[in-house]
Amino acid sequence: MKNFFSILLCSLVFGAFGQRTLIHAGQLLDGIKEKPISDQTIIVEDGKITDVVKGFQAPTGDDKVIDLKGMTVLPGLIDMHVHVEGETSPNRYLKMFTQNPTDVAYDAAVYMKRTLMSGVTTVRDLGGSGVNVSLRNAINKGKVEGPRILTAEKALSITGGHADPTNGYRRDLMGDPGPKEGVVNSIEDAKKAVRWRYKVGADWIKITATGGVLSVAKDGLGPHFQEEEMAAIVKAAKDLGLDVAAHAHGTEGMKRAIRAGVRTVEHGTFMDEEAMELMIKMNCYYIPTISAGKYVEGKAKTPGYFPPVVAAKAAAIGPLIQENFGRAYRKGVPIGFGTDAAVFPHGDNWKELVYMNEAGMPASEAILAATSVNAKILRMQDEIGSIKKGLSADIIAVEGDPLENLETFENVIFVMKQGNVYKNLN
Repeated sequence: MKNFFSILLCSLVFGAFGQRTLIHAGQLLDGIKEKPISDQTIIVEDGKITDVVKGFQAPTGDDKVIDLKGMTVLPGLIDMHVHVEGETSPNRYLKMFTQNPTDVAYDAAVYMKRTLMSGVTTVRDLGGSGVNVSLRNAINKGKVEGPRILTAEKALSITGGHADPTNGYRRDLMGDPGPKEGVVNSIEDAKKAVRWRYKVGADWIKITATGGVLSVAKDGLGPHFQEEEMAAIVKAAKDLGLDVAAHAHGTEGMKRAIRAGVRTVEHGTFMDEEAMELMIKMNCYYIPTISAGKYVEGKAKTPGYFPPVVAAKAAAIGPLIQENFGRAYRKGVPIGFGTDAAVFPHGDNWKELVYMNEAGMPASEAILAATSVNAKILRMQDEIGSIKKGLSADIIAVEGDPLENLETFENVIFVMKQGNVYKNLN
């Protein structure tokens, strides 16, 4: 009897146990089927979807109703390539010398709240300083608002490669960074660098298999690891339960990475037929980041926005990504959704859907890439990416029909993550 009254008191103070939220969805794109389903009720309890039923179910007891009858309801979007710690600006390179880690953290919290409000409920962060790990943990603990973050912590590079943290510094400031700082020059370095990332809390490993566009280094295309080094990275990661993402623009570095067993290839600017066939054979996913290519191409025309060495690469490489995406799609390469947000402003992630569609991917497939396909790449298909029983209640809504006009994602009017409402009509 004493326990009964204790439970009763708790229910009066903290609210009824098992309170349900009923979401009345006028049109549902569930992340499983390409075609929408009309007039559905999504039942949410304790952060999970407990059922999806036909018709608009009437509430009982303490049920809460969210009326989205005039909206299209979808799973929260998943972006496979962001950098949570930064954002494009003309003084981006100067900030490396003027910002403290605390400054970076406060900025990152702003970027991630904006990302969540844009309908992206999960991101894979592909390289930063370690602030990304702390922000992930803070979001998980409910201290700040943002999407679910899976992070690579610090990306791995060769000396002088795309992710060498001292590129462009004065000689006396360069030093000789090693595995702890993410710089790899041997098989032993490769193992230690992966194990250090694991030690400090990374969810993924990222390698820069070729040069890059925005690093202050001349080469953007050449291979930047020996194949045996890449294989050592992939094996060390696999032993620790981690997958590997490979930044790659040039074909040779890309092929080495695919053969080594990476899970995803990012950018893929000069992917040729052989690389595409390898990706299909190895079930390696292509994350195109068309948004980044388009943005840097435009900014390369703005005097002083990028250092000259960066502007030249941005002008040459940027325009090619969308065209190459179309070729990869037609070839049948497995494709996910990723944007490289930070290269362009966080919150504009939705534009990638439009660019994918422009290059030939139907809107329905682009939306699946950004939901259930990405969940599969993350090996989280039993947790996120679809609206079905048992999965996390990561749910968004837009006005209109995104299958007819993907620009409806510019104005996401409802955002729920893990059953918590962050943005609503009211």
